[in-house]
Amino acid sequence: MQDFYNEGVEDEINEVNLREQLDKYLIHWKWFILSAFLCLVLAFLYLRYTTPSYEATTSILVKDEKKGGMLSELSAFTDLGGLSGSLKSNVDNEIEILKSRTLVESTIKELDLNVSLFVEGNVVDRDIYGEAPVNVYFINKTESFDEANVVLKLDLLSNNSFSLENTIVNQPAVKVILSKKKQFEFGEKIPTKIGTLIIGKTAFYKLSNIGKDKSIRIIVSPLDNVTASFKNRLKVEPISKTSSVVNVSVTDPVQKKAEDFLNSMIQIYNEDAAQDKNFISENTSKFISERLALITQELDGVEQDVESFKKSNRLTDIESEAKLFIEGSSEYDKKGVETEIQLNVVSSLLDFIKKSTNEDLLPTNIITDNGDTGGLIASYNQLVLDRNRILKSATTENPSVIKLDQQITSLKSNVATSLRRMQSNLQIQNRDLKSQENILNNKIGKIPVQERQFRVIARQQKVKEELYLYLLQKREETAISLAATEPNARVIDAAKSNKIPVSPKKNVIYLAGLLIGLLIPFGIIYGHDLLDTKIKSRLDLEGKTQIPFIGDIPTSEDANELIKTESRTSSAEAIRIVRTNLEFMLTNVPEGLAKTIFVTSTFPAEGKTLVSVNLAATFALSGRKVLLVGMDIRNPKFMDYFAMPNFGLTNYLSSNDADINKYIIKHNDYDNFYILPSGVIPPNPAELLMGKNVDKLFEILKKEYDYIIVDTAPVSLVADTLLIAKNADTFVYVMRANVLEKRMLSIANTFYREKKLPNMCIVLNDTDSTKGYGYGYGYGVKAEKKSWFNKFKKDIS
Repeated sequence: MQDFYNEGVEDEINEVNLREQLDKYLIHWKWFILSAFLCLVLAFLYLRYTTPSYEATTSILVKDEKKGGMLSELSAFTDLGGLSGSLKSNVDNEIEILKSRTLVESTIKELDLNVSLFVEGNVVDRDIYGEAPVNVYFINKTESFDEANVVLKLDLLSNNSFSLENTIVNQPAVKVILSKKKQFEFGEKIPTKIGTLIIGKTAFYKLSNIGKDKSIRIIVSPLDNVTASFKNRLKVEPISKTSSVVNVSVTDPVQKKAEDFLNSMIQIYNEDAAQDKNFISENTSKFISERLALITQELDGVEQDVESFKKSNRLTDIESEAKLFIEGSSEYDKKGVETEIQLNVVSSLLDFIKKSTNEDLLPTNIITDNGDTGGLIASYNQLVLDRNRILKSATTENPSVIKLDQQITSLKSNVATSLRRMQSNLQIQNRDLKSQENILNNKIGKIPVQERQFRVIARQQKVKEELYLYLLQKREETAISLAATEPNARVIDAAKSNKIPVSPKKNVIYLAGLLIGLLIPFGIIYGHDLLDTKIKSRLDLEGKTQIPFIGDIPTSEDANELIKTESRTSSAEAIRIVRTNLEFMLTNVPEGLAKTIFVTSTFPAEGKTLVSVNLAATFALSGRKVLLVGMDIRNPKFMDYFAMPNFGLTNYLSSNDADINKYIIKHNDYDNFYILPSGVIPPNPAELLMGKNVDKLFEILKKEYDYIIVDTAPVSLVADTLLIAKNADTFVYVMRANVLEKRMLSIANTFYREKKLPNMCIVLNDTDSTKGYGYGYGYGVKAEKKSWFNKFKKDIS
C-alpha cells in the first residue's frame, strides 16, 4: 500500500514538472506564431527567387562478358576468328570512363556549354539555353579561350543590328575582350582577344520577346570550371549488381541543356569506344599487309625457280615410276606444309613481340592453336586498350596505369612462353615428319635427281601459296571488323528531364522554415532559462534544500500597501497561506507566551520587510495582539510603510529607561497592530544587540503580546541577526524570485544544518503567477491583464 502511494506521488510530481516545462514555452505562444510566420515568409521568398534544378536521366546497356551484354550487331560474323575479342567489356570500367573528366570536357566542347546566354531579371538572371533569340559561337579560338572568363552585354537595336560591350570590368577575374561598346550586324565576324565571335539569329528571334526589352548577357566561363561543375552533378550508377544496364543522370537549371548534355556524352562515349576497337583492327591489318608483301616476293621467287627448273630439265610430268612412292608420302608432305606454315607464323610473332612496347597491340587470330595462346593474345590486347584509354585522362604515374603495365609485361611474357612452347612442339613434329619422309626419300632415291629437285622446289612453292592464301583470309576478316565496328553501349531510354525540380523542394523548404521558426523562440527561451541562475519558483528549491517551504508571494501591484480585511489580491491570499503555515511551525511554543517570528533574508531588497509588515497585519486582522519590531537597525525600512517618529528600539537599548511602552506606537487602521520602530541608527549596532537589554526586552514583550514579528538584518552581510536568533521561535527566511541565485541556497542550508537560525522555514517572494509558478491566488477575483509584449519583455530582461 505504501509503495502504491509513493508511485502515485511520484507520477503527480512528474506531471507537475512536465506541465511546468510546457507552460514555460506555451505562455509565449504568440512569439512562436510570429517567428514561424516570418520564417515561412522567408522560405517563400527563397523559393520565389531561387533557380530550380531539374534532373535528366538516360539508360544505356553496356556490353559485359561477365553479366551478358546486348546482342551484337556482328553476330553474323562470329564464325570469323578476327571478331571474337571485340565483344569483351566490363561494366565497372565503363562506369569510370563515363564519369571521367576527359569525356565530360569533350561533351562541353562539343556543345559549347562554356558559352552561356542569360537574360537580365529583377533579382536573378535566367539561362535561356534552347530558347535564345540569338546564337553565339567562336571560331579561330586562341589558346586562352579555354581559360577565359568573359561577360558581354548584348542589346538588340533592330532586326539586323545589335550593340555589344564588356561588363563587370571592375572584377579582376573577368577579362576585357572588346575595346569599347560597338554596334554590329548579325553574322558579322567580330574580332576579340579570345577568337572571332559570330552572333546570328535563331528560330526564336521573331517568336520570343527575350532581349527586346532587357539585355542579354553572354558569359564565357573557364572550361575547367564548367567541366568540374558538370562532373560534380553527374551520376553514373548501375541499376543492380547483376545487370549491365546503367543509369546516367545530371542536374541543371535548364532541362534541355541537361538532356542535350547526356545525349551528346553517350554519343561521344560510343565514338571513342569504336575508335579504340578500330585501333586493334588497324594494327592487325598493317601487320598482315607487311607480311603479305614479303610472302608475295618470296612466292614470286619460288615460282621463277620452278619455271627455270622445268625449262632447264625439259620436264612436263612426273615419272610414272615414282607414282606409288609419291602417293605414300603425300600425307606426310601435307602435314609438313602445315607445320612449316605454323612455324613461320610463330617465328614472325615472336620477332614482333620482342620489338613491341606496352602501347602496341598483338595481331590476333593468325595462328591455329588448340591451346590458350589465342586467348592470351586477346587478353593482352584488352589490357593495352584499357591502359591507353586511362592515359587519356591520367599520367603514366597513375596507380591504375602502373598496375596495367605490370599486368601487360607479365602477360607478354606468358604469350612469348606459349609461342616458344608451340614453336618447340612444331619443330619436334616437323622433325618427325621429315624422319618419315626421309624413309620414303630413300626409296625414291632411285628416281632421277631432277624429280627430287623438283619436289623440293614444288614444296617451297606450296608453302608460300598456302601462307599467302591464309594471310589474304585474315586481311579480309580484319577489313570486315574495321568496317562494321559496333557501339560499346546501346541507349535504352533517351535523355529525359523530370518536370518536377529536384531542388529546391518546396515541402522540405516550408517544413524547414516552420521548424526553424519554432526553434528560434524555443532556443531563445531555453538558452535564457539555461543561463538564468536565479531562483524563480519553489520548483527550483526541490531537491536542493531540506528547509520547510511555507509559501510563495506573487508580485504585488502596490508593494507598499498593507493587507486589509477586504484584500482579495493574489498577494493577500498568499500572505494568508503563509500565516496559516506558520501556525504549524509554532506548535511547540508554551501557552501564555507570545509566538516570536523572526524574518530575515540573504541579501537586502529581497522583501523581508514587506513580508514582516504584512504578516503582522494579517495576524492583527485575525484578532491577535501583534507587535512588529524593527531590528534591522542598520537599514530600517518601516518608514516606507508607516508614518512614525525617529525613535524606538535603539533608543530603548541605549538608555536605562525600563518602560518599553513609551517607544511602541499603535497602527491607527488596525485594532491590535503595534509597532516598535528601529529608532536612530547607532554607531555600534552589534554591541548594542549583544547587550542583556535585548533578552529582557523579549521577556517583557512575550508576556504582553500574542505574536511578535521581528524584521532583522540580512544574514550574509552582518552578524546582527545571529546575535539575537536565540530569542526566536521560528525564522522566516525570505528569498526573492528572479533576484537570488541558486548557488546562494548554500548559505541558508548552512544555517539550517548548523541550527544557527532555529526552526527555519522559507518564503519565496515576488514570484510570477502568470508563468505557472503560482497556484491560482485570488480565486473569484478578476486580475488585471498585462500586455503579453510587456510580459515577454520583462522575461528576457
